Amino acid sequence: MAEKKALMNWGGWEGHDPEQTTHIFAPLLEAAGFKVDIVHDLDRYCDTEYMQGLDLVVSTWTMSELGREQEAGLLDAVRGGVNFGGWHGGMCDAFRLNTEYQWMTGGQWVAHPGNIIDYRVNITNHMDPITKGLPDFDMHSEQYYMHVDPGNQVLATTQFQTEVAPWVNGTVMPVAWKRMYGQGRVFYCSLGHVASDFEVPEAREIVRRGLCWAGGASH
Repeated sequence: MAEKKALMNWGGWEGHDPEQTTHIFAPLLEAAGFKVDIVHDLDRYCDTEYMQGLDLVVSTWTMSELGREQEAGLLDAVRGGVNFGGWHGGMCDAFRLNTEYQWMTGGQWVAHPGNIIDYRVNITNHMDPITKGLPDFDMHSEQYYMHVDPGNQVLATTQFQTEVAPWVNGTVMPVAWKRMYGQGRVFYCSLGHVASDFEVPEAREIVRRGLCWAGGASH
């Protein structure tokens, strides 16, 4: 079987530990059979031949700007069957002016009431291989309130209960999902504000499995 190829592209706001979190998952992808390139370069998306040779792109670029040619290169690749995945703001609080990028990802961060708080993640799809066998678990981090695509296949959720924004209390918000964009598989998980969040085994495992699913590797 041919070796799978993954591009991990990190940058943007340093408060999300983009380089550190990238290096948490790079060896896990290598263990799953990927050859991993790690870059800090959005222009890599403009290299059509290179992009078409990938199985998976993992983006950890919070905020920042994505140029027209860079966006076109990435979106064309995913529509054509290159798969895409990521976590937290590195994927879904990225490139705020690029609405088609947001369409691809399936969601956009808008708030985290109370900032760093305790909250529970509920596994809602116990049959999917990304979440099968995982229990509900607790996090002490940002609880992402997001605008999400109703077409997402939701795997895990969280419920809001906050004094900071009481009007959202009771809202059940997706935490992890998968979807298609053209021929490309897309996976997202809102956990992972900082590298230490992935010391929670379930958080790390959902992302590991989700990236492997997106890239077409067994997990």
